[in-house]
Amino acid sequence: MTDPRYTPLAQSLPATVPFVGPETQERQRGTPFVARIGANESVFGPSPRAIAAMQAAASEIWMYGDPENFELRHALATHHGVAPENIVVGEGIDGLLGYLVRLLVGPGDAVVTSDGAYPTFNYHVAGFGGVLHKVPYNEDHEDPAALFAKASEVDAKLVYLANPDNPMGTWRSGADVVAALNGLPESCLLVLDEAYVECAPEGTAAPVTADDPRVIRMRTFSKVYGMAGARVGYAIGAPGLISSFNKVRNHFGMNRAAQAGALAALHDASWLAQVQRQISEARERVGQIARANGLTPLPSATNFVAIDCGRDGVFAKAVLEALIDQGIFVRMPFVAPQNRCIRVSCGGAEEMAAFEAALPKALAKAQGR
Repeated sequence: MTDPRYTPLAQSLPATVPFVGPETQERQRGTPFVARIGANESVFGPSPRAIAAMQAAASEIWMYGDPENFELRHALATHHGVAPENIVVGEGIDGLLGYLVRLLVGPGDAVVTSDGAYPTFNYHVAGFGGVLHKVPYNEDHEDPAALFAKASEVDAKLVYLANPDNPMGTWRSGADVVAALNGLPESCLLVLDEAYVECAPEGTAAPVTADDPRVIRMRTFSKVYGMAGARVGYAIGAPGLISSFNKVRNHFGMNRAAQAGALAALHDASWLAQVQRQISEARERVGQIARANGLTPLPSATNFVAIDCGRDGVFAKAVLEALIDQGIFVRMPFVAPQNRCIRVSCGGAEEMAAFEAALPKALAKAQGR
């Protein structure tokens, strides 16, 4: 038999994985990591109520999940003060980005993002034949005005903006994002990724109405809610756009345990507040460790801290590799000048102690001492 008859687009694409997972690195190293603080997961875990709900749902896992995500969508609508018709639930923000790009982007269509921003969005755009146009960061911040100006220049269908940003942890006020919308061209949709907004200061969430046809906002249970492995994300947008997801989404993509866990997590405000405090404390601890070693932590509104290693990407990569050699899983931005940094996720006392012990050794190795 000959090879399958791939589409010309599929034949033109490299077989890539946007992120090399810690499990892959552990297999390569032949030993587990001491501290898993590279993927922006929450080591503080999910709400005990969420765990109990998922455990209770385990006996019913023989059934498909509700294809309409009815209970979770209605609970999210109540939580945000919007209508259920403004909410779509999917397999994490990654899954929702894939559906959105499939809906709107065809071969040759222009899409705008920041150079060095979240690569999974770029992966989806390439997968459907879109053409990416990138603008640089502005002092380690994504630049809405520059993004929207580029969208006008290339007649983009989509603009991607993360606020707070990954991988730098920086943020814009929601009011500033809304003010910049005046520069968004007609018939262009802003994909506003707010995965980390629960970690951010008051006023970071963009005060746009759910029915605003210019914007779709992405949220997740993977970060502050501590459920990255459950793959639960949702989007808030105008009803017409939201209903269009039903044309392409996997209606049985959400499993019952994940649905039950997310619903319980949403109703446990005290656990959320506790994790937010732990994240704040951990960010401060990462900053202290960085400064004690002569490095500069960037202000962060996320559950990680980007640390400026003071040189270039080659040096930062050497620091990262020396940390990994000691069993500390961290990551770094891909694009200069942001790649002068390493990115360290918030951890508990054990993870922070391991990072504190490893960093001076990693710096010494990177400096050839």
